[in-house]
Amino acid sequence: MKIAVIDIGSNSVRLALFADGKTLYKRLASTRLGEGLAVSGRLSDEATERTAQAVAAFAADAAAEKAVNTYVFATAAVRSASNGNVFTRRVKELCGIDVDVVSGEEEAKLGITGALRGKDGGIIDVGGASTEVTLSQGGKTLYSKSVNVGTVRLNDIAGRDKEKLSKLILGKIAEYGTFNASGFNMYGIGGTATTLAAVKHGLKVYDPSVTDGTVLSAGEIYSMAERILQMPVSEVCKMSGMEPNRADVIGGGCLLTYYVMRHFGIDKITVSESDNLEGYLILKGGIV
Repeated sequence: MKIAVIDIGSNSVRLALFADGKTLYKRLASTRLGEGLAVSGRLSDEATERTAQAVAAFAADAAAEKAVNTYVFATAAVRSASNGNVFTRRVKELCGIDVDVVSGEEEAKLGITGALRGKDGGIIDVGGASTEVTLSQGGKTLYSKSVNVGTVRLNDIAGRDKEKLSKLILGKIAEYGTFNASGFNMYGIGGTATTLAAVKHGLKVYDPSVTDGTVLSAGEIYSMAERILQMPVSEVCKMSGMEPNRADVIGGGCLLTYYVMRHFGIDKITVSESDNLEGYLILKGGIV
């Protein structure tokens, strides 16, 4: 039995096809739905249309694969936009599927469920419009917080200016409050973490079997941030392992990841290719 899950993020739309709980493949379309959102508070007509079309195309792919269910959920860009309902209505018009707009707390739960599968530990999920930090032990949530700071928001406000980015990030992550996560096994999920892993390995062709389980230290991540933010975007695009459509925002994503790690006393993260797509399948689809 095949089940499809589509994740609508601020930077990209992703499709995962599962069969009997196993991931057959994942596909990604970079549509930058959250572009300009940090300034206007609204989703632009252009971003709405190109993203809705990408969702409809993935839904058609799922139908062609004979998926018995196709779940579609959206995260920070849609839930925080004043016209998010316009986007969900457009998706419904195009492919007849209702979009589940998840809260920040739900998003965090999806992420940790997909990455940890009940194990003790925590996640840092750097997205385009929000970043979730969640820790769990003995099946209980010890800490969970979603803050409206992400790679696309950072780029909209501060561009690639390291000083501006740092000031903005430090102001936002104060919202996490105080929690010492130094004793926990922490995992990084989302496009920033997986891209950094691909760059670390110098991958010519992206391979999740290589990136999954990659360990990144806080020092490595900060060094990558410094290096990337000093390079023109055109040169960042040429880095082995870099996703070209992420090249303009990855420097801010590196810096954000580093400062979140420092805030929580985390010295390293392990990259997980299992994330909120798997989490949605487990929690909403009822398949482990």
